[in-house]
Amino acid sequence: MLPWHQYILGLLMLLAGFNHFRSPKIYERIMPPYIPATSTMVLLSGIAEMVLGLMLLNRDTQTYAAWSIIVMLIIFLSVHIHMLQNEKAALKLPKWVLWLRIPLQFALMYWAYQYV
Repeated sequence: MLPWHQYILGLLMLLAGFNHFRSPKIYERIMPPYIPATSTMVLLSGIAEMVLGLMLLNRDTQTYAAWSIIVMLIIFLSVHIHMLQNEKAALKLPKWVLWLRIPLQFALMYWAYQYV
């Protein structure tokens, strides 16, 4: 049996990935302009989040999933920085919310690291 908080992170990853398919336009809007094939990248990142969420719920794959989630969150930092720098990408969120998302990424990385 896995710890209850591991199930929560796995479920959050699944839901986050699913949201890429439910609301792809939002994710396309926040993508930095140097990332090619924006709509494809949004869908691929959604698939990756869902697959890693499922893998996190399996003892045999949880270490690989945890490290992959950490790497993915590091890569996603560029999106959060872009949102701080670009008003259109900010989605009308207050600056303090955009700033808060950056340490949240590190908290999520630490959470995933618990399952390495």
